[in-house]
Amino acid sequence: MTTTFPDVSISTDRLVLRPFEEADAAAFAEMMNDELVTAWTSAPHPCTRADAHRWATRGAHAERTEGRGIVFAVAEFLTQRLVGAVHLQGTDWRTRTTEVGYVTAPWARGEGYASESVLAVAHWLFRDQHFERLELRTAADNTAAQQVAQKIGCISEGVLRNAWIVRTQTADGQWTEVRTDLIVWSLVPEDLDDLDELDGYHGHPAEAGGYAVSTHWN
Repeated sequence: MTTTFPDVSISTDRLVLRPFEEADAAAFAEMMNDELVTAWTSAPHPCTRADAHRWATRGAHAERTEGRGIVFAVAEFLTQRLVGAVHLQGTDWRTRTTEVGYVTAPWARGEGYASESVLAVAHWLFRDQHFERLELRTAADNTAAQQVAQKIGCISEGVLRNAWIVRTQTADGQWTEVRTDLIVWSLVPEDLDDLDELDGYHGHPAEAGGYAVSTHWN
């Protein structure tokens, strides 16, 4: 049984989803220190340059090689500027299921990059890797993450009560942790059957709305 994802890049019309590189460390640290990322994720705060360097050079790659999932750095196709990250985690290789998380740099929000990148990963996961379920979990008040889930066709399955910890900023600028509910969303292959992105994909460069995959040979 396969227990690791292949080392690949995924291209869309506007984006390249690829492995993290050492050169991403500075932009990644800046992104992870954004207030919304601090509030809604469990990432260390503050995220130092050393933290970001370790993630870009070792941590992100270990997620794949050790079988937990795969991490994609998301960059603009034309500028190569880092716009975010998509992380498949908690992968169950027997049931072919995994969970997705995603973050977007503050300057890149409002452009549809999160939904475009997550949808491309979902297509690759179902079509190429033959997975059967992709799960998302969003904090109850994280409306932006919920909008991404809805936009890519996820189904809301229910609420995990008091299941997560988020951060909120106090009047003096300090961060404190509070508990929250999680909304569970899912995608299965049938949910994508009617989307144009699946039509005509044969591993060639993407046409309008599509995606393409390339493999990194070590």
